[in-house]
Amino acid sequence: MSGLDRPGLSVYNGPMLSICDLHLQIPAMLAPMAGVSDLPFRLMARKFGCPLAFAEMISAHALCLGNGRTNRFLESSSADRPLGIQLLGREPEYLRQAMDLIEPGSCDVIDLNAACPVRKVTRKGEGAALLKEPRLLSKLVALLKARASVPVTVKIRSGWDPSSVNAREIGKRVADAGADAVCVHGRTRSQGYGGRVDLGVIRSVKEAVSIPVIASGDLFSAKAVDKTLRETACDGVAIARGALGNPWIFREIAAVYGKRPSPPRPNIEQLKEVMEEHLRLSVERRGEILGVIDFRKFFIWYTKGLQNARILRPRAVRVNTPHEMRRLIDELGMPLSSGPHPSASQGSPYDPRQRWIALSKSGWPS
Repeated sequence: MSGLDRPGLSVYNGPMLSICDLHLQIPAMLAPMAGVSDLPFRLMARKFGCPLAFAEMISAHALCLGNGRTNRFLESSSADRPLGIQLLGREPEYLRQAMDLIEPGSCDVIDLNAACPVRKVTRKGEGAALLKEPRLLSKLVALLKARASVPVTVKIRSGWDPSSVNAREIGKRVADAGADAVCVHGRTRSQGYGGRVDLGVIRSVKEAVSIPVIASGDLFSAKAVDKTLRETACDGVAIARGALGNPWIFREIAAVYGKRPSPPRPNIEQLKEVMEEHLRLSVERRGEILGVIDFRKFFIWYTKGLQNARILRPRAVRVNTPHEMRRLIDELGMPLSSGPHPSASQGSPYDPRQRWIALSKSGWPS
């Protein structure tokens, strides 16, 4: 059995999130993240109890054109289930063709992206731009629902900008069109990933529809997840940036909802083991050179908060072989810094949230 087929660890016995006949063991899932949510990343999240993971966002147009890079986003394994696939698009014909290209039984959820704030996406009328066209969005949801054999969900934002917050209306429309669940990121498109998430907007959607509502945004700890669920009354959450370099967040969420003590943060040796396994899976999937290149950004996220990280990171972004990367991982011998989890820190050049905002502004889709 290869590393990519190794089953994940099942550790939960708490409340479930249900989307039609899909029942998750905890009220949390791994959100799709462009440039991040590849198969090795998903498998590492599953190792720590992630019950549902989404592949990277897929352009319906690119998929129909046979784009090789886009087709790679569909790669999965027997251990990578249940699996969600998120489609990006606004043209019914391309979405229809994309659905025909996705093999039956290859995924467990189809999601339509009406949330991506990146300009190169929204200028085509896709992603969050669909919030400005509720009728078209409803039509696209109905199209996907008519062709899908699995649940269909939609990811939205609170609105296009502060003057057009319409998540409640959009939520009602997609529910009426047949969506089986709706995921709400509590920021407007104009906010991008800055500012605060508006939990009140998310709650308003939950109060307006009868389908499951999943909250998204600023979920960097199990405590933040619990606070969001309590204040929004939502059915679950979608973890995105909170899982960067932090796959054990799912184990911690399970502890909260299983009424168990929070598990200890990994020590340095455990962290190194996780990093080495992630690197191995990446190399196994993409080959030595591309696998290492793919892993570089994860090295940065995993090492946030380590006392010697600033010395090692400049070297990490230049290494090209698994041997060199393993040597850097071996050098992570100093203990983790005290204080809150690295993902909760602010202002560092390597703060995952600040890095995400910078990449988004440069045109990196999410």
